[in-house]
Parts: sequence; structure tokens; C-alpha cells
Amino acid sequence: MGVAIFMAADPDLQLRGQLVRRLGRFREMLPGSFVENKRSCGRPNCHCADGKSLHTQYQISVLVDGKPKTFHVPKGMVDQVREKIQLRQRFEAAVAAICKINLRRFLKEREKS
Repeated sequence: MGVAIFMAADPDLQLRGQLVRRLGRFREMLPGSFVENKRSCGRPNCHCADGKSLHTQYQISVLVDGKPKTFHVPKGMVDQVREKIQLRQRFEAAVAAICKINLRRFLKEREKS
């Protein structure tokens, strides 16, 4: 009961607890950036040959062993992949918020001692 009362009195601990509890939903996140390219296929009779109605190509760009790599994303997976990359961006924001809270708490504790 004492811990619950202490956490209720400390908004930083409440926020940190909420952020940590939400981390489970990030297990599906993907690294990298979502890339959408427009290009012609090269066939002379295709609608893209005029250079105006180009084909859309979707990729994710990631670092693999320190080197940039791109991977094709099938059209049917575009929304799903975009969401998973956005999850990683939200994860990084949550981690930064937790670290900021922890630093603030550390500095308070340091002042007391």
C-alpha cells in the first residue's frame, strides 16, 4: 500500500509506469524508414513510358551490419509496414521520455544526499 501511495504522489513515477506498461505493444516494430519511389518499368508500350504515370514502388531502408540496405514491400503490406515503422518511432520517443524522467529523479536524489 505504501508504494501505491508514493507513486500516486509522484507524477513522474506515474508517467514512467504508464510508458513502461505500453512497451509490450512495440514487439511488432520494424527498424528503418519507409520509402515510396515512382519509376518507369522500361517497357515501351506501358502507361509509364510517357514519364507521367509512373509505377509506385515501396521499400524499407535499414542499416544491416552498418550498411544501408533496402527491401521491397509488397503493395498489400504497405499499411502494415508503415504502422510497424511508426511503432519504432513511438518506442524511441517513449524511451527518451523514460530516460528524461529517470535523469530528473536521479538529480533530485543527488541533491538530497
